[in-house]
Amino acid sequence: MKFSALVSLLVGFALGIVIGRAISTSAPAKPEARTAQAPAQPARPPPKADATVWRIPVEGSPIAGPADAPVTLVEFTDYQCPYCSRAHGTIQQLQKDYGPRLRVVMKEFPLSMHPQARGAAMAALAAGAQGKYWPMHDKLFANQRALDPAALSAYAQEVGLDAGRFTAALNSPESAAIIDRDMELGAGVGVTGTPAIFINGRRLPGGAVPIENFKALIDEEMAKAEAMIRSGVPAAQVYARIMEKGQEPGTAKVVKVEAPADAPAFGPAYPKVTIVEWSDFQCPYCSRAVPTVERLRELFGKDVRVVFRNFPLSSIHPNARIAAQAAMAAHAQGKFWPMHDKLFANQSALDRDSLARTAEQIGLDMKRFRVDFDSAAVDARIEADVAAASAAGVRATPSFFINGRLFEGAPSLDQFRAEIDKEIAKADKLLAQGVKPENLYSRLIADAQAPRK
Repeated sequence: MKFSALVSLLVGFALGIVIGRAISTSAPAKPEARTAQAPAQPARPPPKADATVWRIPVEGSPIAGPADAPVTLVEFTDYQCPYCSRAHGTIQQLQKDYGPRLRVVMKEFPLSMHPQARGAAMAALAAGAQGKYWPMHDKLFANQRALDPAALSAYAQEVGLDAGRFTAALNSPESAAIIDRDMELGAGVGVTGTPAIFINGRRLPGGAVPIENFKALIDEEMAKAEAMIRSGVPAAQVYARIMEKGQEPGTAKVVKVEAPADAPAFGPAYPKVTIVEWSDFQCPYCSRAVPTVERLRELFGKDVRVVFRNFPLSSIHPNARIAAQAAMAAHAQGKFWPMHDKLFANQSALDRDSLARTAEQIGLDMKRFRVDFDSAAVDARIEADVAAASAAGVRATPSFFINGRLFEGAPSLDQFRAEIDKEIAKADKLLAQGVKPENLYSRLIADAQAPRK
């Protein structure tokens, strides 16, 4: 009996394993709990780069790569800018992928909003004076949250610099002059934010964009450069030949930017200055621009009209699109600006549930809000804004067109005021000549470049 009982137990155990395996392989898996999400947006191809070639000299700047590389990538950078840090990793990968066919040139462009950026740029140049710009460059981006003077001195020691020479160079007028030169050049080619990338003189749309966007423009320029070499141009002269036909810095173009009458806006109907802003509700730099724009309302309320248009960068800001939908749904009920302010004040809470709570807080009709939120009409308006942005050459957010002149990034109040004052003077001159207020904007941009089709 004991033997037969043991056999029964073994047979039962074996059958249990077989049956269990059969059940586990044939039964459907229990679905994971999922939260409601917006329908996935189809991936867009990289935006087409503007055909303009800017004349950007590379002499006297830090250079990595051979002089005979067919493609030269110039970056205007800021060591305290998180997007520059992201671009830094991308460029390192590009250097591996393209090897000696790619030359990288660095220009310093420390933004005023980053108080330690200029000191970090001085440290990089001080290291360059000892032949170690690039090790310091990498070190600064690897330690972006610690760029105080003590940290910079520690990095100098880590990369093997002579401490005395480094300290002296940190305050040298020569390094300061290089930074000022780079910033003046950047301003002349339309740089107002970082990173700003130029590939054989052409501006890469956006800043810290996916590597595929970089490669699309690099490959396009690579093909042109290789054709030049085949035609007899020495490889080491390719960039110089391209620059010969480049546009001189300081000759920024004016673009005919549409300011739709039904777009969210504030200011007079017939202003002296029209500012069209393309923005992204999840973009931290767009958030920083909000108080400046509000200050413009206070200072220039009777002369300036600000028109808001959407440019959600969905590839890096996953909730930007649905936040734009919420804003435009609020606009349909006349409450765009209260929603606008709430979204920028709470950028970490832009999921669907949070957007619905925000809509309730500002007193929207919730039934109508839900219908409008997912409506074809709201989707079409956002798509129209995105298409218009691409046609106008918008590459990043925020982007402001002041009577058709593009300013990327978050310009300071002083920058805004200087440009607005110039445009008001132009408008006053036209008004004195008899131009009617309702025709003023069209006259101011009459000679502007038409948007790309």
